[in-house]
Amino acid sequence: METLRVSGTSRPNAIAGAIAALLRSQGQVEIQAIGPAAVNQAVKALAIARGYLVGDRLDLYTQPEFVKLDVHEEERTAVRFFVQGIPAPTAPQG
Repeated sequence: METLRVSGTSRPNAIAGAIAALLRSQGQVEIQAIGPAAVNQAVKALAIARGYLVGDRLDLYTQPEFVKLDVHEEERTAVRFFVQGIPAPTAPQG
């Protein structure tokens, strides 16, 4: 499974494109973000990626969790989003 690392300066549209591409090809992706600015950019990217997947009749499901990561020999707490592609719900006919 691919892991995308998001920083506070990451561009949400670029991350969203990567998320959508990986969900189309592999069905899942992991996103890691350390700090509030990075988590904010990751959440924006997830929302944008949902729009990118509409034409493919896909949606996404995510489970966020806190994890400990070693960064430059220092332990840091990150938010990890495990993201899976799921079939998009169909709109009711009316």
